[in-house]
Amino acid sequence: MHANPLGVDGLDDATIRSVLTTTRRIALVGASANPDRPSNEVLGFLLARGYAVTPINPGLAGQSLYAQTVVAALDDATPLEMVELFRASDQVLAPVQDAIRLGARVVWMQLGVINQDAAALARAAGLIVVMGRCPMIEMARLGL
Repeated sequence: MHANPLGVDGLDDATIRSVLTTTRRIALVGASANPDRPSNEVLGFLLARGYAVTPINPGLAGQSLYAQTVVAALDDATPLEMVELFRASDQVLAPVQDAIRLGARVVWMQLGVINQDAAALARAAGLIVVMGRCPMIEMARLGL
């Protein structure tokens, strides 16, 4: 039995490359002020590479992370192109529904975050769904 070369989301390298090179505005759900948390590291990484990233965490709303004001909800992060999800797999359906409603074109579920029902809903609405991947790792792997 061979592993799926396209990954759990079925996306090829050209699609991942396109998402990472054409997306500019990202809403990062599950942002953390703790520098040891992956969501904090990815936030800093994306900002350092020129992406406009809005951190989302209701518990930190109004605070600043990497000179970006944290907002409470996706509605406060518009306009957006991509929603990056640092949430447990069973907690991504609501933000995916919000992403669809707010006109996102990509939903990106972080490493370990897999929700096939939420992914199917987003795909049915015309969104690209990246699942179980990290943009830092993908950018390094693709030489971006």
